[in-house]
Amino acid sequence: RLVLGAFGCGAFENDAHIVSDLFYKALKEFKFDGLTVNDLFRSIDFAVLDNTESKYNFNEFSRNFADFYRDEDKTEAELAAERIKASEVRLDAIRGCLYGGAVGDALGYPVEFLSENAIFRAFGEGGITHFLPDIDGTAHISDDTQMTLFTANGLLVGDTRGAMRGIQSEPRHYVEMAYQDWLLTQVSTIEEVNSHARYTKEGGFSWLLDVPELYSRRAPGNTCLSSLLTGAKHNDYVAAKINDSKGCGGIMRVAPLALNYRWDMASLDMEGAQLAAVTHGNSLGYMPAAVLVHIINRIVFRTPGTEVCLKGTVLEARDKAVELFAGDEHLGELIDIIDLAVELSENSEPDLDNTHRLGEGWVAEETLGIALYCALRYEDDFSKGVIAAVNHNGDSDSTGAVTGNILGALLGYGAIEEKWKDRLELSDVILEMADDICHGCQMSEYSSYNDPAWTSKYIRMRRYAKSK
Repeated sequence: RLVLGAFGCGAFENDAHIVSDLFYKALKEFKFDGLTVNDLFRSIDFAVLDNTESKYNFNEFSRNFADFYRDEDKTEAELAAERIKASEVRLDAIRGCLYGGAVGDALGYPVEFLSENAIFRAFGEGGITHFLPDIDGTAHISDDTQMTLFTANGLLVGDTRGAMRGIQSEPRHYVEMAYQDWLLTQVSTIEEVNSHARYTKEGGFSWLLDVPELYSRRAPGNTCLSSLLTGAKHNDYVAAKINDSKGCGGIMRVAPLALNYRWDMASLDMEGAQLAAVTHGNSLGYMPAAVLVHIINRIVFRTPGTEVCLKGTVLEARDKAVELFAGDEHLGELIDIIDLAVELSENSEPDLDNTHRLGEGWVAEETLGIALYCALRYEDDFSKGVIAAVNHNGDSDSTGAVTGNILGALLGYGAIEEKWKDRLELSDVILEMADDICHGCQMSEYSSYNDPAWTSKYIRMRRYAKSK
């Protein structure tokens, strides 16, 4: 930060108009090793003492320096807008993935603990095929979508720190902090949470804490709750093996990672496993998350205008898992269920018979298997895919959510039927988060460009209050 004075305009009585213009010209043309003042200084302030009635000296310096970086700021804003526009080639897929997962979740949530016979008795031979709104008129999401949103929030906080500070830990560390915030919503009220400042030892790393609807317990997984209650932090969650659970609570929330990064696939897949391993320590609890992240990332970051061979992408993800987890005692079980899902998707047997062979989805490899089967079987029809994914004896919301993630990414938000875009709880928050993932943090430590909404959400950790 550079502080200067109105040199020569006091005792020497030089004209402030001329001196201000000379300073402006000198600073605008200044170069040092290729760097400009914009690169070197966050701010330039002129301390101008002016006790005259006309405030001539002050006004002349204010003319040039009240908004010294106005041209640069305009250019940076235009460049940010161009980057945002360029990123939107992926917006439909990103929105589709996040929103599609919420649709599958909300469709399956009311029947999660019902037997398939009970489902068919209640809804007919086709099972549940439309949202079942709650008493408040909305189709409720479960803990699956809640935790997915917190995953996204954590990723974006980490990305923002990297952009603004030039240093960033692995995504798992920011996501774990966001999961601790989700835990707060399950054990505290919004009033209790907001009695503490954000970004402190009491938590508060997520703007989602300002969303009242998220303080609803929607059958949260006991493994997720108990793991997070320990508060244990690790550099390597896979190696730490926090427990021996292979429940589906890890895979059902990791999709945002696949939407956010263009890493080499081995690193990205392993980070997907790390996010699941924050709460689920059995390799069958985290290896399926790696496979899912691989598949979705390949879909979303495909060359624009090209078709995706979903079967080929699934097999590629399977082969990468073989490389990453070579020697794991449970790897064979994962590969077997992936291969079975592919095989069953190509037969002519009823969906229910096929899903019975894949399991019920309470554990992660079965969730993955059922989701892959439904996505492959109905890769051109989002609705048929998620409906098939929830009508069975098992963890309907999780199998629906993961199927919705895959098909939503593959087909895009625009291909999701309008009936799923009515009454979905927190649809505005889901789409807002998807847009933020797509656009990314356009601010940086070297730029004066400011995005008030982004600053509020991912630096101050408060929901941005849109002006009316």
